[in-house]
Amino acid sequence: MTRKILTGLSSETYEHPFDRKALASLQNMPGVSLLLKKINEYGIDRLLRLQSLGSEIRISPRNFPQLHQALVETCQILDVAPLPELYLFRGTGYIQTYIVGVEKPIVGINLDAMEWLGTNELLYVLGHEVTRIKSHDMVYHQMAIVMPTLKNLLSSNTFGFGGLVASGVELALYNWRMMSRFSADRAGLLACQDVGVATTTLMKLAGLPHDYLTTPVIEDFLAQAREFASNNFDNLDQITKILSYTESGLSWVVMRTGELLKWVDSGEYDNLIQQTNLKTPEESEEKEGKTPEEKEGWNFLTSW
Repeated sequence: MTRKILTGLSSETYEHPFDRKALASLQNMPGVSLLLKKINEYGIDRLLRLQSLGSEIRISPRNFPQLHQALVETCQILDVAPLPELYLFRGTGYIQTYIVGVEKPIVGINLDAMEWLGTNELLYVLGHEVTRIKSHDMVYHQMAIVMPTLKNLLSSNTFGFGGLVASGVELALYNWRMMSRFSADRAGLLACQDVGVATTTLMKLAGLPHDYLTTPVIEDFLAQAREFASNNFDNLDQITKILSYTESGLSWVVMRTGELLKWVDSGEYDNLIQQTNLKTPEESEEKEGKTPEEKEGWNFLTSW
């Protein structure tokens, strides 16, 4: 299969509106600046990098060429550069991937993902991760990863005040993290460029091995996803939504598949694939007449 290289792709062209709204709410919350500053002070970025470097196997073209090539192809298609490092970690009984590192991103993939996923499916899960680099939201993604530890540190060091601040931001973070998956799923589809591959990958993320992916199983799954997507998400009970966001172990693949199918059915995916100019008008206008420093924007490591 020949995939289109999406040169000049902007994350804004595939960003889910729920993602955009949730991130704006998070950024406007009191206490976010404090938490970002503390993450910088504690050197979380470097610590997470050392954790991968010291405990996981770094992937290269020599040791695991198929995995490495999948990352190379994913980044070429989504126009992500430079290439992040890729690490392989131990099996957990289900597929797991992650991305950390604001300054030097690292993508992690576990043994189960390597063994369960085909070459095309690897593009989907890797696209789902590297979109964080493209969207420039790694700082918030990383904050969500370390939030439990950070909240405890702030609480012990500020007589409980920091913990109270963090608790308010925590729900907003979990809300945004859930919504950002919708955009990441779209990026995964743009990477593999096959709805069928995206569907089987999501089903495997739900824990279903390849041998069970028969035509009836896939068709029933798609029907279930469309049924779920027909509900108005904004009308879900608020408490249910909060509990959903804070239960990080749930994959929510039916909901995610439903949202992805809505995007495909709307024609937006096909329109995006067929475009020649993938930068948004707003992005082009913003970059005109700006200095290099203004184009770079806020820098996580140096702007405090």
